[in-house]
Amino acid sequence: MGTSSKFYIPSLDGMRTVAFLIVFLAHAGLSKVVPGGFGVTVFFFLSGYLITTILRREYDRYQTLDFKSFYLRRILRILPPFYFVLLLGVTLTFLGFLEGQIHLPALLSQALHYANYYAIFVGGGTTIGSGVYWSLAVEEHFYLLFPFLYLALRKLHLSPKKQMLVFWVLCLAVLLWRCILIYGFGVDASRTFYASDTRMDSILFGCALAVNGNPMMDSQSWSNRLWKQFLLPIGIVLLLFSFLYRSFEFQETFRYTIQGIALYPIFVTAIRFPNWGLFQLLNLEWMRFIGVLSYSLYLVHHTVIYAVYMYLPQFNKVIQGGISLLISFGLAYAIYKFIEFPVIQIRKKLS
Repeated sequence: MGTSSKFYIPSLDGMRTVAFLIVFLAHAGLSKVVPGGFGVTVFFFLSGYLITTILRREYDRYQTLDFKSFYLRRILRILPPFYFVLLLGVTLTFLGFLEGQIHLPALLSQALHYANYYAIFVGGGTTIGSGVYWSLAVEEHFYLLFPFLYLALRKLHLSPKKQMLVFWVLCLAVLLWRCILIYGFGVDASRTFYASDTRMDSILFGCALAVNGNPMMDSQSWSNRLWKQFLLPIGIVLLLFSFLYRSFEFQETFRYTIQGIALYPIFVTAIRFPNWGLFQLLNLEWMRFIGVLSYSLYLVHHTVIYAVYMYLPQFNKVIQGGISLLISFGLAYAIYKFIEFPVIQIRKKLS
C-alpha cells in the first residue's frame, strides 16, 4: 500500500534549504541576528504538513492506513543516516579527533530517541554538535501517536474543517501547558524549547494545513490577491514580531504559536504560487538539491562547525563558517549517495 511516487509538492525542498541555512548560520556564530530555533520550527511545520498530506492521500484511496508501511517508511527515512552519523561522531570522539567524552546514558538517550529530555534533565556526555538530535526525538515521539489520531478522526467521519479544529485545540492545549510551566512553575527555557510536550504544536500546525485548505489538494477559498497582498504580509509581520519581541516569557510561550500561525500563509503562497516573486528562488535547481540533502546536512553540520573551530582557530568566523559549510555539503552528499539514496530505492519498492 502506498501513494504514487510521482507526487511532488513544489517549493518544499526549497523551504527545507531555507530552514537548514537559518539553523546553520545561527550555529556558525550568528545566533544574535539569525533565529536558529525558527529554522527548526519550519522543519516541524513542513514535516507535519507533508506527512499528513501523504496520510490523507492514502486514506482517501484505501479508506484506511497501513501502519506497518508508515512506520517502516519512517524507519528507513530517519534511522540509517542518523545511526551512521551518531556512530561516526562517537568513534571520532573515542579516538580523540573530536573533543569531549561520551557517557553511556547520554549515548543511549540519542540512540533510543529521548535525547531531548536527557538534555533537559541531565545534559552532557555526547559528541560535540550532536545536541541537534533533540528535534529528531520530538518528531519521533509525535509520529508514534499521530497516525492513530488521524485514523480515528477519519473513521469518525469528521469533516476536514473539524479535523483542523481538533488540531488547533491541541495546539492551544500545548500553548496553555507552556504558559503553566513558564508563568506558574518558572521552568528553565530548555524545558519548553526541547521537550516534545511543549513543541509538538509546531508540527500540528502543519498537520492542520494538510487536512483543510491544503494548497495541493483543496480548491482555493480566497482570491490570489488576498493571499499575496494581505495574508502573506500579515504572516511576515507576525514572524518579525516573534523575532523582535524579546521578553523571556513570550519567547518560551506565545512565540511558537505565533510562528505556527504565521507559517500558514507563507506555506500556502509558496506552494500555490511557486513561480511568483521570491518564491521562484525556492524552486531553483540548486535550492531544491540542497533541500534533498537537508536531513544529512542537519545531522552533520554542528559537529563539523565545532571541528573546524578546533582545528582551524587561526581563521576568522566567516572563513571558518565557509569551510564548515563546504565540509558539511561533502559529507551530506556522501551520506545521501551511499546511504539515503539506496534506502530510497528500497522504500519505493515497499510502496
